[in-house]
Amino acid sequence: MDNASTMYAWEGINRKGRRVSGQTTGHNLALVKAQLRRQGISPEQVRKQSPSLQSLAPSIKSTEITLFTRQLATLLKAGIALLQAFDIISEGFDNRAVRERVQGLKQAIAAGSSLAEALRKQPRYFDALYCNLVAAGEQAGALETLLERVAIHREKSEHLRARIKKAMTYPIAVLVVASLVTGVLLIHVVPQFQNLFAGVDGTLPGFTLQVIALSEFMQRAWWVLALGVSAAGLGLRHAYRTLPALRLWIDTGLLKAPLAGKLLSKSAVARYARTLSTTFAAGVPLVQALESVAGAVGSGPFKQAIEQMRHEVSTGMPLNQSMLASGLFPAMAIQMTAIGEESGTLDRMLEKVANHYEADVDNLVDNLTSLMEPLIMVVLGSIVGALVIAMYLPVFQLGSAF
Repeated sequence: MDNASTMYAWEGINRKGRRVSGQTTGHNLALVKAQLRRQGISPEQVRKQSPSLQSLAPSIKSTEITLFTRQLATLLKAGIALLQAFDIISEGFDNRAVRERVQGLKQAIAAGSSLAEALRKQPRYFDALYCNLVAAGEQAGALETLLERVAIHREKSEHLRARIKKAMTYPIAVLVVASLVTGVLLIHVVPQFQNLFAGVDGTLPGFTLQVIALSEFMQRAWWVLALGVSAAGLGLRHAYRTLPALRLWIDTGLLKAPLAGKLLSKSAVARYARTLSTTFAAGVPLVQALESVAGAVGSGPFKQAIEQMRHEVSTGMPLNQSMLASGLFPAMAIQMTAIGEESGTLDRMLEKVANHYEADVDNLVDNLTSLMEPLIMVVLGSIVGALVIAMYLPVFQLGSAF
């Protein structure tokens, strides 16, 4: 997009008499109005969209972009013209931000841009992989086919992401619930026993004294602990996003974790195979396809390995040997890749690899879910049981004294 262009939000009436709205870019207000009139829209209100207002606009979810892609592929396969398809899709979304983006794409295409060029003007919602596949479809005259492949790729990726998120939710839930229960007991329950023990002669057990000391600290400075944990979490999140070395170190450690490592490794292999299959089937050269895969795999060690594989493949090494040399890919994925390279069906073999490991991730998530449910009960029971024992130890001592 030209640096001199400005984003304008507009409202108007189209040829069918319907009220429509959207966003478009232009050098000035007059040119934007003229552009809208050429598209058959009578502008009623056009205003410059400041960056602050853009940031307050409703957000667009990844699932909505996927739904847009699926609907566009379906409408184009049905023989509906591209600009008309944008109108139909726009009317089907409740999210105003999606409607405005779709209308913005329509205006850019009506002004002479290709779909890939229009998508590249919105990198926040359409990444390089998405735009490259659409460009390949336009060049090959098979846009609807490539859009369907993009839709399938996004649907599979979102399903995989949702399954991993579900698996990771349980450990977090254990920590949160255990922390809340412990906090309530230390702040509200332990002080009641402390008042009871104040009138008892003799020395309290060491475990009980430790729990009472912890309770007194929590009563005085629980907010300090809460702020410290929140600040540490936000700081780690920011550092993870901004420091590549730290991100690589954390991702490497997670891949070695007992349960999570296996899940994350298989999900990374599934994403690698699915993305590479989609891009290679679209006619993208293997070396260029690996560049897109490296950015979409979602794991630091795998990204680093794929970048090295890209270099090795560009020098003539077969892909399966490069995968073997990385030490990250399982034997089954390497063997299927070798078969695909020898038979000229690499895209289909990679798709089978992706299907296999996506199914493996589903099974792992189900197993982890079954394992974590009793684990939650064990953790909470241990915490509550330890606090109860600490509070009743003095009672047991008093009982034995008589």
